[in-house]
Amino acid sequence: MTVDDVAVYLDVPKSWVYNNHKREGIPFKKVGQQLRCRPNDLDRWLDAQGAR
Repeated sequence: MTVDDVAVYLDVPKSWVYNNHKREGIPFKKVGQQLRCRPNDLDRWLDAQGAR
C-alpha cells in the first residue's frame, strides 16, 4: 500500500501519515524513495493499537 492508500484506509490526511509514521510505528518499508506497507502488516499494527 502507498501512503495515499494507508491514509484512506485509516481515514486520516496523507500529511498525518507522513508526519507520524515513525512515532506511531506504522510498518512502512522504503522501496526506492517511496514508503510502502503490506496490508496484513497494517492490520496487525491496527490490532495492536487497541492494546495501548
